[in-house]
Amino acid sequence: MTTTKRKPRTPLTITISESAADHVRSFSSKAGKPRADLRVAVKGGGCSGLTYILDLVDGPEQDDKTIEHRGIKLHVPKKSYVFLAGTKLDYSSGLNGKGFVFNNPNAKTTCGCGTSFGV
Repeated sequence: MTTTKRKPRTPLTITISESAADHVRSFSSKAGKPRADLRVAVKGGGCSGLTYILDLVDGPEQDDKTIEHRGIKLHVPKKSYVFLAGTKLDYSSGLNGKGFVFNNPNAKTTCGCGTSFGV
């Protein structure tokens, strides 16, 4: 009998770390939108082919998939969701600079700044 190792499945959701959720709440409060949601998307561009987009929004658009995690509603356009499934959104304040970090299992290549990726 032969056994084949299967590649672990990518979770079909997007998660947000506690640190990232705290920073979303802080940014939305400073922007005067304390109840704002977060739109997470990708678009063509950047040095690796696709670029991450983060926006504070009042609610979902018609084609969005909505995920709620750690009290934050994430709205993801269906076309972007294919590239983002399994991603963990984190926030780093380390020596390499401050900012949101996308831990995306679908990314085959990434740029040095972490805002661009290729599949």
